[in-house]
Amino acid sequence: MQTENLDNYKITVLPGGVRIISEYIPHFKSFSLGFWINVGSRDENSRNNGITHFIEHMIFKGTKKRTARQISDAIESYGGYLNAFTSKEETCVYVRGLENNFNLYFDVLSDLIQNPLFKDSHIKKEAGVVIDELRDIEDNPEELIFDKFEEKIFAGNSLSYPIIGTEKNILSFDSTLLHQFHKKFYRADNLLIVSSGCIEHQKIVELAEKTIALKSGISNQKRKNFVQNIADDYYVEKDTNQIHTIVGTTSFGFNDERRTALKILTTLLGEGSSSRLFQAVREKLGITYQINTFLNSYKDVSAFGVYYSTSDKHWEKVFNIIRREFNKIIDGKIKDSEIKRVKEYLKGNTILSLENTTNRMIRLANSILHYGKILSLEEIVAKIDSVTKDEIKEIAKEVLAEKELVTITLGSKNKSINKAA
Repeated sequence: MQTENLDNYKITVLPGGVRIISEYIPHFKSFSLGFWINVGSRDENSRNNGITHFIEHMIFKGTKKRTARQISDAIESYGGYLNAFTSKEETCVYVRGLENNFNLYFDVLSDLIQNPLFKDSHIKKEAGVVIDELRDIEDNPEELIFDKFEEKIFAGNSLSYPIIGTEKNILSFDSTLLHQFHKKFYRADNLLIVSSGCIEHQKIVELAEKTIALKSGISNQKRKNFVQNIADDYYVEKDTNQIHTIVGTTSFGFNDERRTALKILTTLLGEGSSSRLFQAVREKLGITYQINTFLNSYKDVSAFGVYYSTSDKHWEKVFNIIRREFNKIIDGKIKDSEIKRVKEYLKGNTILSLENTTNRMIRLANSILHYGKILSLEEIVAKIDSVTKDEIKEIAKEVLAEKELVTITLGSKNKSINKAA
């Protein structure tokens, strides 16, 4: 067993490979505890796409020790909060609660990830729930368009798969398939246990040694690195009152130092009510309610873009304003005061997020999973402060160039859209 002390953080690696990261905050009365498994929809193929998310649902349907009702009662009857999520690269099951209930909550989480029953009767019932969730996404243009965007820009890589999967796949899942996938990825060397709050590190280590019986294995989990492809503009026909659009491209992932400068560029363009696009489109002209930039990042690549919704009457005008603002930045028309404002905005958001133990726990996990180490708040602030105007201009030339951009549009068939030149 190896333990490393880093400021307020401690990291222990157990003999089987389980990593335990904790941040002890003695003046808190609560904690957040997350069990992170390094598996997501990126680790799937076209035949089993959706299985990671489905397993996340199924672990709550019963274990060898607890029924579904006993799982929820064990947490909620003591004032705790239990939840989980699946991303394209990770699965997380987490709980927030009070100090005196920590042992029970730890036992529940360890039970969930190690001992799911995957009964066929439960699978059949839950398939209906997940399919209903899938249809909710299909009925929601604001969600559906993001799936379509990543499907196109990541074509040829498993990052293109939607997290929820397909109805055909969901209906094909059975106990044998789920157990096989679970055994392959829910391993000791694939597990990260992260805590933030009033719990001391040694207590977590002792509970992990006592309750975690997952085996290590020879991992065949070799993620295919993303290779740039040329994506075409795409129109999704959907009966909607407005037209929904994403203009964007692929860019730097977590493993690229330029991502911080890209985040500043993204924020300057369309994050917050002071951003260029919000001011130019919503505040000045009042022709859209929603317009914002986004940066969905993975280990080796990010999805960058602008999302907006508007009427068919105003679609082209908004599109032209976006291109105009892109070209201004490409031409170097950026004020020092803008960059300063954006840096302060990002630093402020980062610091404010640390008021919550769940956010702190998630930040610790993401830091380890994305960077292989814990980035301190001082390091994050220094990274933001170190970005120069010239760096932003160079990245803008690469990311915002028209030949790099893909436009995904979603709307009714009778809406006439002409992409501006």
